[in-house]
Amino acid sequence: MTGIRHAKTAAAALSLLAAAVALHACGRGEAPAKAAVPPPAVPVLAGAVVERDVPVRVRAIGNVQAYSTVSVYALVAGQIFKVHFTEGQDVHEGDLLFTLDPRPFQAALDQAQAQLAQHQAQVKQAEANLAKDAAQLDYAQAEERRYKTLVDGGYVAKEQYEQILTNEQALVATINADKAAVVNTQAMVKADEANIENAKVQLSYTLIRSPIDGRTGNLLIHEGSVVKANDSGNPLVVINKVHPIYVSFSVPEQFLDSIKKYRAAGGLKVDATTQGQQTSTQGDLTFVNNTVDVATGTIQLKATFSNTENALWPGQFVNVALTLTTDRGALLVPSQAIQEGQTGSYVFVVKPDSTVELRTVVPGRVDGTQTVITKGLAAGERVVTDGQLRLVPGVRVDVKAAGEPAARAPSS
Repeated sequence: MTGIRHAKTAAAALSLLAAAVALHACGRGEAPAKAAVPPPAVPVLAGAVVERDVPVRVRAIGNVQAYSTVSVYALVAGQIFKVHFTEGQDVHEGDLLFTLDPRPFQAALDQAQAQLAQHQAQVKQAEANLAKDAAQLDYAQAEERRYKTLVDGGYVAKEQYEQILTNEQALVATINADKAAVVNTQAMVKADEANIENAKVQLSYTLIRSPIDGRTGNLLIHEGSVVKANDSGNPLVVINKVHPIYVSFSVPEQFLDSIKKYRAAGGLKVDATTQGQQTSTQGDLTFVNNTVDVATGTIQLKATFSNTENALWPGQFVNVALTLTTDRGALLVPSQAIQEGQTGSYVFVVKPDSTVELRTVVPGRVDGTQTVITKGLAAGERVVTDGQLRLVPGVRVDVKAAGEPAARAPSS
């Protein structure tokens, strides 16, 4: 029995050995038959590192304000006869806007002119009386001198001389009264002339003209309405001057020193872009407020734009870029190329052999869709802008043209 067990054990051992040899032989036979297959290239998008001059800008949200706003009121009470413009129309300084009923004011002017003519006639009459009485006084004075000689010589009675003297003195009093009458009537003429000027001014107020160049708003009073003089709560129309126009915006106080520095060296340009638009309008920084807002820590600024094409509208919110200076020869990459890791910012650089290298970089300012790189890259290199999630250093990449799909992270 013991021999049989030893025989079975030996047979099992030989079987295992044979199986092991067979497996080893099979393994040796397959290895040379199949070559190693390299992993496929990862599809990515890439962008170039470019060198160009980059403006140093401070960005903010601004509000468009009219250069000036005028509320038009009636200076005299009356009924509106005619409106000479349409709502939203551009008007120029001096353009006729409204006509009020001129008849009451024309009547007042005619009355003042008639009164002036009456008083001018009275002046002439007073001057004629003065001239007549002056001639009589001259005659009376000559008579007085002649009779005085005669009375001194005893040729006429003294009573007769005294009668001549009394007549002369009466004429002197009359002359004085005539002169006072002339002065009084001349003063009345001056008052009439002033009344006429006032009546003319009042009449001119019936023609309401635009005080500025600008664009009219809603028509608040219509033809046939009766308006009050200087009714501050009810303007006839509001006119906004929009050529030029202001954009008001605020920036953090940390930029104040730079703004003062670069503004002292020359004028600063401001670009304003309306919401949803790609093109901007350029103006000049014209106002820096004299105090920092302690509540927000910002300084208010204003820029003036010619606005010849009506790109800006009062009340609009716009994206504002204040250009302080220009950074010459800066290196820029598309902002989406920059990744953040535990040790800082990095990019994947596409090498000439189509493999990628992980490069640590120091990003600077953002300029639109690009970011300035202050350290880590050279002009002309290419960096991966899309598909970074499947990349590791040394992996091969297939740079696709814009519009082709890049590599995406596998979905879990």
